[in-house]
Amino acid sequence: MIEELLARNKTWSKERRAEQADYFERLSNLQEPEYLWIGCSDSRVPANVIAGLEPGEVFVHRNVSNLIHPADLNMLSVVEFAINQLPVKHIIICGHYGCGGVRAAVSGKRFGLIDHWLQPIRDVAETRFECKDCGTWSDTDLDRLCEASVAAQVQRLARTPILQAAWKAGKDISIHGWVYGLHDGLLSDLECTVTGA
Repeated sequence: MIEELLARNKTWSKERRAEQADYFERLSNLQEPEYLWIGCSDSRVPANVIAGLEPGEVFVHRNVSNLIHPADLNMLSVVEFAINQLPVKHIIICGHYGCGGVRAAVSGKRFGLIDHWLQPIRDVAETRFECKDCGTWSDTDLDRLCEASVAAQVQRLARTPILQAAWKAGKDISIHGWVYGLHDGLLSDLECTVTGA
């Protein structure tokens, strides 16, 4: 299996060079994305592919259920680097319908360490919805919870010292909340954008 991945890589590299001889030379000089994508780790939601962007056009951070934890040094380092070292102007927090993390968060079951990670989703469920355990949540309810969680993560990121300092310094950065439909491949703007203005 691993050897097959390496073989596929060689084929992919050869195809890119056949299409455009300087593809990799151009790509190696292209790290100037205007977008930071904070998305779910779900393998069905690759940022570049679903947004129709080439490598180098989007800086990406992914975690289970696209959550913003104020103590997540990995995510905060990515955000700080994107804001201070890259010309990122738009941060997109993108969830997706059918998210297993959203379902697990309100299932009433315990899974281990991930339970701590998913707490922000439970917080949204408890403050915004009457249903408390997954047995009473329909797929439509879970989709609404997914959307509400994305909007809450936009607000959480906006309150971080990194974004507050960037806006105070006059940087033009917007945080957007989107959701991706696994069944139709479409991105939807949840209209919860936050700017420093």
